[in-house]
Amino acid sequence: MSTTLLILLAFVPGLRIALLIYLRDMREPEPYSLLLMSVIFGAVAFFLSRGIGFLLHNFVYIDNEDVVHQMIAAFLFVGLLGESFKFLLLRGVTYYYKNFNQPFDGIVYAVMVGVGYATAENILAVINGDTDTAMLRMITTVPANAVFAVIMGFFLGEAKLFKAKTVLYSLLGLLLAALAHGYYDYFMQLMFVKGLWIQAGISLVIVIVLTQLALKYRKDLEVSN
Repeated sequence: MSTTLLILLAFVPGLRIALLIYLRDMREPEPYSLLLMSVIFGAVAFFLSRGIGFLLHNFVYIDNEDVVHQMIAAFLFVGLLGESFKFLLLRGVTYYYKNFNQPFDGIVYAVMVGVGYATAENILAVINGDTDTAMLRMITTVPANAVFAVIMGFFLGEAKLFKAKTVLYSLLGLLLAALAHGYYDYFMQLMFVKGLWIQAGISLVIVIVLTQLALKYRKDLEVSN
């Protein structure tokens, strides 16, 4: 399969998820320009997190064959860094959009950021020439980042609604998304250990189910109001 075709395919999962989330927000759809800007924020967050992560690797030795080292790399260099940059852009910029006026909007904008992040990650995998990894990540990375985004976006929406607990809900969104991201990436990095990919897949399914429950809960509350 040609690199050009793979790059084009790298956009497909993100577009599909972005459209699905957008169609669930028909009560008060967000402007296309802000959604596109959020996707760009996600790509920026990816490259910033990878750049800082690369610099940190110069100071912290990580053995790619050591399970504990892989855990540190996954939870700190990928999960916490990646979600922190997403959070900075979401909480520092998107949160103050005048169109961000409903709790569900937190999920919408966060998913767009997650789509941008995952798509940039897919494209980089293709450019690096690792076709097998690129194909695997196209199937799992975009849905996974959408899941992390729903977690963060849900709590940012709650922070918008319950202003007295803004800091608490904001921190919960960041930490839980970082934990989920690190957990996912940890098992992705341990594909060389027989059977772990099964646990990774099951874990992702469980988190996706919980994410759907969060989406339904928030949408039901908004409809009732």
